[in-house]
Amino acid sequence: MFTSEYVHTLDAKGRLFIPARLREGLGARFVLTKGLDRCLFAYPPAEWEALGQKFRDLPFARADVRAFARLFFSGACECECDRQGRILIPAYLREYAGLAREAVILGVASRVEIWARDEWERYRARATAAYEEVAEKLVDLF
Repeated sequence: MFTSEYVHTLDAKGRLFIPARLREGLGARFVLTKGLDRCLFAYPPAEWEALGQKFRDLPFARADVRAFARLFFSGACECECDRQGRILIPAYLREYAGLAREAVILGVASRVEIWARDEWERYRARATAAYEEVAEKLVDLF
């Protein structure tokens, strides 16, 4: 399970350091794609395959299913860390997530998320305001 929050800087080539704890869970090669809320999602291969199966089970005749699957899967790329623990984030994914300099890397249960730092801070401020209310609705999960 992925947990924690890290802040790192993208270099001029668009490479980002992935913390060792997260690299271990992601594996030697993993999938990076457009996430929700203007962040990127990174999945280890087994989790990516399980997600793909869930999409295959959805009714492809539904326009919303097709639209989401097209954007989600076509935006995916396979990543591999270099010797320094960095990944090269393609320009189209950096643009989607607004990644320019500082990035926040989050462990979120089954995936890793990569956010532009300013976008994460805005999101966190909004989500924190509703945190307790959401927890009350999800209380049975705990």
